[in-house]
Amino acid sequence: MDISNLIQTVLVYALPVLFAITVHEAAHGYAARRLGDNTAWALGRVTLNPMKHIDPVGTVLMPLLLYFATSGAFLFGYAKPVPVRFDQLQNPKRDMVWVALAGPGANLAQALVWAVLGYVLVGFGLRERFFLDMCQAGILVNVVMFAFNLFPLPPLDGGRILVGLLPYKQAVQVSRIEPWGFFVVMALVLAGVLSRFWMQPVMALTYLALDAVLTPLAFLVK
Repeated sequence: MDISNLIQTVLVYALPVLFAITVHEAAHGYAARRLGDNTAWALGRVTLNPMKHIDPVGTVLMPLLLYFATSGAFLFGYAKPVPVRFDQLQNPKRDMVWVALAGPGANLAQALVWAVLGYVLVGFGLRERFFLDMCQAGILVNVVMFAFNLFPLPPLDGGRILVGLLPYKQAVQVSRIEPWGFFVVMALVLAGVLSRFWMQPVMALTYLALDAVLTPLAFLVK
């Protein structure tokens, strides 16, 4: 393995990844506070300080081990989940949807910001490869997080959104999956099912949407 390439990759992705996980988790806590639950706020989790959200195993150790074990072909990680007491929300079933949606929504917004930044840099004549690669990394990381977290299986955000939208009886049945949901998701990831039937289609649609929104800006910098 080329150590210099590894260091370059880490430097390019470090800032986008830190922002992606930090803003994602803070957005959950902020939405929960706005809707009646102060748990995350009281614990200092509604913050842009990445140290409050980094999980030593899920954010650092697991991605590094997977990177070396698969020669960079497969990466997976997670941050410390923001604690939310859904019973404290003003309307628990409805507000659960908004709290869950806040995280992926923050990632989609960040993908847009990184894309705009890339166009701005090009527009000002800055062609430094490192910064342009960082913008591309910012788009990719956030689109991946957006798509992955929307997968409709608890405990992922998409699963919580699904529970909040379903009628009560069906919502209870789906919520029972949560204790095993992480292992089910990992099995689908390792089997390639999640990538082929969910990640690739959702990411493709997300890139199309971003391109459509950014078309006027792209036209200006040409």
